[in-house]
Amino acid sequence: MITATATHKPPMDFTRRATLAAGLFYIGTFVFSIPALFLYKGVLDDPSWVLGVGSDKGVLWGGLIEMLTALTCIGTAVALYPVIKRHGPGRAIGFVASRTLEAATIVVGVLAVLSVCTLRQDLGGTDPTVLTTTARALVAIKDWSFLMGPGVMPAINALCFATIMYQSRRVPRWIPTLGIIGIPMLLVSSTATLFGGWEQTSNIAMLLALPIGAWELSVGIYMAVKGFRPAPGTAPDYVVEPASRGELVNA
Repeated sequence: MITATATHKPPMDFTRRATLAAGLFYIGTFVFSIPALFLYKGVLDDPSWVLGVGSDKGVLWGGLIEMLTALTCIGTAVALYPVIKRHGPGRAIGFVASRTLEAATIVVGVLAVLSVCTLRQDLGGTDPTVLTTTARALVAIKDWSFLMGPGVMPAINALCFATIMYQSRRVPRWIPTLGIIGIPMLLVSSTATLFGGWEQTSNIAMLLALPIGAWELSVGIYMAVKGFRPAPGTAPDYVVEPASRGELVNA
């Protein structure tokens, strides 16, 4: 009988795997959200786009990429919930709910844009006035979903998640401080956009959204690279027991 001992690294503990997944999901929301802004440009900016001819593959790709944004948005909350619920159960549930609601509004916008594609492809013989009016209504749904989803919900997410991170000190405090500072700034900006003060894509709106964006990107990178710090004054995080793979027996 020959016994060989395999050399292997110790497995990641539960918290490290969760924070790695959440960090990658957070980074994914940034990576996937940017291309759609450019791929949608024609359909959102040109009322006569629905009457045009040619390829609309760019818009379809934009819809697919935004769906990935919505899924990674939910993924951040699902990955983090088992860890952060021990620091704030109510806020942890709120974080899952707000991220899910944000994803849902993104999906509503995607469906509206793809519906304009359907009008363009299948209803070419319809009265142009009817087509452009319908397309404008669908684009308006997209615009409102963009305001109420990515424009408002990140502040609610930060209200739940950033406050937990600040109190628990699982990440350096300057990171959640960015999110806490950004909460009122983003809500003020979104309210001003709602009542016609400025456009959501204006320079002032982008400036007021910067702290929230910096918070989400920095916490995502930190979680992916380093994970969470040990929680002061609490029991150690749950660690998955390593599998019994140290011995290989050959008869």
